Amino acid sequence: MKREYPDRPLIGVGAIIIERGRALVIRRATEPLKGEWSIPGGMLELGETLRTGVAREAKEETGLEVVPLEVLDVYDRIVADPDGRTRYHYVLIDYLCEVSGGELRAASDASEVRWITEDELKGFAIADSAEEVIRKGFDKVARS
Repeated sequence: MKREYPDRPLIGVGAIIIERGRALVIRRATEPLKGEWSIPGGMLELGETLRTGVAREAKEETGLEVVPLEVLDVYDRIVADPDGRTRYHYVLIDYLCEVSGGELRAASDASEVRWITEDELKGFAIADSAEEVIRKGFDKVARS
């Protein structure tokens, strides 16, 4: 299935990784959002469960092994071109995850990885939807 100008919405998964009062963010190395900060994640593969997809994407992009704990949010990301045609359409499912192993490094579709605190999130160059779900992750961890 093609990502650009798809025939139907595509399913994406994201890993909200909170550790020691910091959230892990990545700088995207490919479109969409190339060069922008985001959360680790990507496309669900055929025959793959959501949790397996989240763990695989986190490992591919950050080098970390994670355990997906629970769904934090589900939302649409629809990007139209200047003519109003749907260029990208994703249904994104973000999981709160905990680190279980691995070594942090930028890999695969990420050009950079970085830990940020909740205070640093204010004014950080990241999409509003990503900021919102990261804040949900901070809130959930604080209540645990």
